[in-house]
Amino acid sequence: GVVDGEGAAARGDGDDGELGGDGAGPRRGVVAAAGAGAEAQVAGGSVLLNLGGPETLDDVEPFLYNLFADPDIIRLPSAMSGIQTALAWLVAKRRAPRSREAYDSIGGGSPITRFTTQQAALLEESLNADSGESVEFRCYVAMRYWHPFTDEALARATRDECDCAVVLPLYPHFSISTTGSSLRALLAEMQASQPELMARHTVVPSWHDSLGYVNVMSRLVADEIKALRADAGKAPTCVLFSAHGVPVSYIERAGDPYKRHVERTVALVARGTSALIGDADDIEFELSFQSRVGPVEWLRPYTDDALEALAARGVRRVVVVPVSFVSEHIETLEEIDVEYRDVAINAGITHWRRVPALNLDKDFISELKTLVNQALYVKPVVSTSEACVVNSFDLDDRPLGVLTGVERDVELLNTRTAAVAIALTLLLELFFDTKALHLFGV
Repeated sequence: GVVDGEGAAARGDGDDGELGGDGAGPRRGVVAAAGAGAEAQVAGGSVLLNLGGPETLDDVEPFLYNLFADPDIIRLPSAMSGIQTALAWLVAKRRAPRSREAYDSIGGGSPITRFTTQQAALLEESLNADSGESVEFRCYVAMRYWHPFTDEALARATRDECDCAVVLPLYPHFSISTTGSSLRALLAEMQASQPELMARHTVVPSWHDSLGYVNVMSRLVADEIKALRADAGKAPTCVLFSAHGVPVSYIERAGDPYKRHVERTVALVARGTSALIGDADDIEFELSFQSRVGPVEWLRPYTDDALEALAARGVRRVVVVPVSFVSEHIETLEEIDVEYRDVAINAGITHWRRVPALNLDKDFISELKTLVNQALYVKPVVSTSEACVVNSFDLDDRPLGVLTGVERDVELLNTRTAAVAIALTLLLELFFDTKALHLFGV
């Protein structure tokens, strides 16, 4: 492999023990513990978590409603929680026309559901190819804000008599706004209607430094650099990793490990890419963050600022890497390919290339299989709560929402301040051209 022994997948750590649900003691291998010595078939499942997106232009407005009705996105004081749906309806109604234009420009809808469904099908096929006749695996897609929702995925698992499951977030890097939010929804649904899976599931908490992920990313980046050299010769080039941004307060005050996870990935992929290229003395690697919204401080440097800074110091070749996205969607197809490309060209960058998302890459599917198999047979069982705790996120806490333009956590605001903040948010959403949707990766 390109990187040996660096990622979590290479460590194989964990203590032996018995299977348990949330709050149980140490245990190892959810299928090994659940089905060892059993003659009957063991139905193993994998639940793939993702955000989802509108598949057609007609889906855009109800999708936006689901997004803004989520208290993890806008958390109001309990005394004002009754207006959450009204606020979501107003914002969705106003944003829908402009959002439809954006989705229309990339083919009439987000491809994220199509890619995720295909990833699940390929993973299921690969897992069953090695399982033999005693174990049958099924993969289920659980989207946060559009079909198939979490309850739909778990209902399918119940109909299939799936008695244990690996929860695999398709977010390599843990963040309270992505993995945390999805796990919160999953836990609530399991507690309400799926006690069997509640007792017999395990979670892959993050896989930002897993061996296969680092290697496939390194190969894709190296391929773009080689293609650029084949077209235009060897010359100084910047590989700019562009990750989805989050507010600085998430990192500094909420303990979100996202920035640390992304930096670890970039360091490992830079090393792996250099090894594959061999002659990498003219390559530099940098990290930036995209999709900021509002006047609050977000992780820096911002991708548009980074591109302008590169051009200002004479860089003319850029290879952009969407590091925190595993499927093409509006942030890669519109924000990077259109908006940031225009910024780069206008700033003086003459050679632009963008590394594709992982999508259906066979090595990526192989890595998903490795992650599932390790969780099934090797690593300690990790409950939804434990997966969040190890990433400094307590599911028992109230959701942390962010109102555009408000520096403090919404739930700490008193009622009067919250009312003003809501009014300001509505004004911003209704009358200004913001990038609020990019905050949510859709």
